[in-house]
Amino acid sequence: MSRVILGVDPGLTRCGVAVIDAGTARNVSLVHVDTLKSSPTTELSDRLASIADGVEALIVQHKPSVIAIERVFSQANLKSVMGVAQISGVVMYLAKKHGVQVQMHTPSEVKAAVTGSGRAQKAQIGLAVAKILGLTEIPKPADSADAIAIAICNAWRGSQAPSAATSGKTSAQEAWLAAERVAARKPRR
Repeated sequence: MSRVILGVDPGLTRCGVAVIDAGTARNVSLVHVDTLKSSPTTELSDRLASIADGVEALIVQHKPSVIAIERVFSQANLKSVMGVAQISGVVMYLAKKHGVQVQMHTPSEVKAAVTGSGRAQKAQIGLAVAKILGLTEIPKPADSADAIAIAICNAWRGSQAPSAATSGKTSAQEAWLAAERVAARKPRR
């Protein structure tokens, strides 16, 4: 039995999206790949709406059984992490609206799934994605290759991945939640 998976590499300027068909025995095929873009000079609400419209069109057209989103724990660039969080929220809302399950995957989990190493570089991810799918070229830009890798990760590790509604968490996710609880208990000034 095959499953349709929508992989999302969230970003406000470039949001990678990929739809794969995941069969049995780790067989996956690419159905659609794109990078949805918005201009930094455009009003934030318009940027969010533009990417939301693109993601929603994919949900309606391909009817995925799950949306796999890369979970970003931290980045040095606060502006970038805000955009990632905003798009992730929009995608989760759309999943809920359309009754699609959401599963989050950490970057190291995605890298390990497609390359065998949680420390793989961007170029290695692109090469692995092309090899897995039998493509003659690496999908570009890297956001597209990353979205494919996220979808493949979900196909191959989806049953092990905690959904947004379950309590099963990785040790990194548990550490993150513990840090959030500590921060919430600190008095505000």
